[in-house]
Amino acid sequence: MKSAKILWADDEIDLLMPHVLFLEAKGHKVVTANSGDSAIELINKYHNFDIIFLDENMPGLSGLETLSIIKSKYPTIPIVMITKSEEEDIMDEAIGSKITDYLIKPVNPKQILLSIKKNVEQKRLITEKTTSDYQMAFGKIGMQINDSYSYDDWVEVYKKIIFWELELDRSNDRTMDEVLKMQKNEANKSFAKFIKANYTSWFDKDLSERPLLSPDIFKHKILPSIDNGEQVCVILIDNLRYDQWKTLQPSIREFYQLDEEQLFYSILPTATQYSRNAMFAGLMPSEIEKLYPQLWLNDEEEGGKNMHEEELLQKQLKRLGKNIDFNYNKITNLKAGKKLVENIPHLLNKQLNVVVVNFVDMLSHARTEMEMIRELAGDDSAYRSITLSWFEHSPLKDFLKELADKKIKVVITTDHGTIRVSNPVKVIGDKKTSTNLRYKQGKNLSYKAKEVFELTKPKQAYLPLTNVSSSYIFSIGDDFFAYPNNYNYYVNYYKDTFQHGGVSLEEMLIPVISLSPK
Repeated sequence: MKSAKILWADDEIDLLMPHVLFLEAKGHKVVTANSGDSAIELINKYHNFDIIFLDENMPGLSGLETLSIIKSKYPTIPIVMITKSEEEDIMDEAIGSKITDYLIKPVNPKQILLSIKKNVEQKRLITEKTTSDYQMAFGKIGMQINDSYSYDDWVEVYKKIIFWELELDRSNDRTMDEVLKMQKNEANKSFAKFIKANYTSWFDKDLSERPLLSPDIFKHKILPSIDNGEQVCVILIDNLRYDQWKTLQPSIREFYQLDEEQLFYSILPTATQYSRNAMFAGLMPSEIEKLYPQLWLNDEEEGGKNMHEEELLQKQLKRLGKNIDFNYNKITNLKAGKKLVENIPHLLNKQLNVVVVNFVDMLSHARTEMEMIRELAGDDSAYRSITLSWFEHSPLKDFLKELADKKIKVVITTDHGTIRVSNPVKVIGDKKTSTNLRYKQGKNLSYKAKEVFELTKPKQAYLPLTNVSSSYIFSIGDDFFAYPNNYNYYVNYYKDTFQHGGVSLEEMLIPVISLSPK
């Protein structure tokens, strides 16, 4: 056990000397005080106590008064209140003043020792335990990766990897980062083989024989609640990965309870133009192009590729025979977010509200283009952290609080995820080849087939053709496509940026979450 420097303040400190000697025998250094005033003097003098034990009932400056003064100057030092009383108002005040723990007199040495372990050594103990547990789980996850033959198997593998990534993140232990990264890369390579072997076979199967896909979301995850007479707000956060959702979840838990959390498969390309349009239309891209050519733009055509989501949803509802009046809002800046919160009374007139929030997508693009954002979101952990910081201070959190107060059911989802790319793969195309770093579409593509997932017959994946000889290729794992001309500049600029469009667990396995107000 690591030694701790302890301040113990009690007006009867002489009677507690056996406890003090016990702690010193365990290697701890104990400084004592017999009043609140002397405790404050000592802490001002030494500054470096690891933990403070504070008697609640002292003459002169009371324990609670002493607590308040110490916390105002040294808010991070753990303080354990020791009290003879279990009166609720005293404990409420102490807890409200941010005590770390409390003990009821008479205390025994083992209680004190446990409190030191819990409040001084907790982080180290948790870190060691988490690291040890992941080391034990590593082999099991490796076996799962090798034994994953179905779309459900891969969901479970990805959930476990993210669980351990977040656990190690919380423990602040960086020693296992490379091991976890290696395991995730191994998983992505095997996942790409699974997608190559199975992806095109899904589209002519019933939902019981294939995974939930982008076009299924409204029909199967949102409209059943509408049919049950519930008022529903769908919040689509563009580019939201599963790990980012798990990072936001504790904040949302303050006012919403989780009804269902499911991972579904984004269609390919995992790009907004394809996956989000498919979601709103309830159709695959080539079906949208065929039925509503005026609402579809191909990669090389000028104009916004997601300008018709509201119309596509109207057409899906009509095809399904649903006479639902709904609101649609797209939030691309702070002003629009605040306006949405102010507009809640108007939204309550509709049974269905759909809100598209573009922040996370903008963050990933800003990280590519702005050096400062690059440094702030330097890796997956920092990317999650900046996403959480945005949410905590965004109108979206205020919006969710208001919806909870109004007892509105919420479905949070996304169109695709994103992956931090690091490995360039050379590809050659003509001037009309799409510019996305994770997929290419064109008629004169030159590449090494083993390095990509290729669709030489795009119709099999219900993808539109701009030319009869067009094909699609998708990068896999953390690869990204680079042209041979100006290769070094291109690689240095895009290496370690967050991109989407290709085949990876992070991009394809994405959340749809049903929430009920508390």
